[in-house]
Amino acid sequence: MCTMIGGEAANFAAYAYAPAIVVTPLGASTIIISAILAHYFLGETLHACGILASALAICGSLMLLSHAPAEAPLESVEEIWKLATQPQFLIYAVFVTCLALVLMYRFAPRYGRSHLLIYVLICSLIGSLSVVSCKALGIAVKLTIRGSNQIFKKETFAFFCCVLCCILVQMNYLNKALDTFNTAIVSSTYYVFFTTCTITASMIMYKDWEGQAAGTITFQVLGFGVLMVGVYLLTVTRDSSPGCAAGLRTVLGREKTREQEYSLVQTAEDQKEEEESLVRSASYGKCPV
Repeated sequence: MCTMIGGEAANFAAYAYAPAIVVTPLGASTIIISAILAHYFLGETLHACGILASALAICGSLMLLSHAPAEAPLESVEEIWKLATQPQFLIYAVFVTCLALVLMYRFAPRYGRSHLLIYVLICSLIGSLSVVSCKALGIAVKLTIRGSNQIFKKETFAFFCCVLCCILVQMNYLNKALDTFNTAIVSSTYYVFFTTCTITASMIMYKDWEGQAAGTITFQVLGFGVLMVGVYLLTVTRDSSPGCAAGLRTVLGREKTREQEYSLVQTAEDQKEEEESLVRSASYGKCPV
């Protein structure tokens, strides 16, 4: 728990010194490092397909870092508040909030337990607002440490309330998704949608791509795409059989994972027990209930 708190504190600090378009995608390093540590300490297998996926994710991260946009200079929390209240971002925030409310109260009760994207979209949309607010808090703390007190301003309190509310909603629906669906699929899908929404929100509010050359932006998008492919392959093929061929069959949906095979075996055993119970009931001349 202490290491988790330390990691989140470092992640929070990173938003104060780098654009969200760089910090959020690099969160994929957690998945890669977890897979490597699980191989050595928990006995989980990291086969050839997993190693290839990790290499792709690292290459995508390096491409992002090498073409990262410069952080815009902000000298007060009032400047950040002006960025948050500009018409473009207000339209985005209202659209995201309305769409999330429709998903929460209209679609989640009916389709949440059968469609993964419902819970993931809610987390991703609300998460994009929490990240831009978290970045504002990080900058406020950085400026305060440098001698310009920004902590006790009303704008800082507003950003703090936004972060708190958004995180509560995120955790609620992310836990629902993890309780209902396969963890590997939830992790990869959530990463892709959350990062995409966060980059969009940061691009609108903080204008991360303003003044960037078309080639630089293209290279950043390409790096993000390579990173997403690596994360997806790593999570989807985690429970597949050793070898890239088996991993490829898993990605294409032609090979069942261990969890699916276990579920099929359990279903077959349950059916067999039910048939045996019916036979015993018939032999005693009783009608099965």
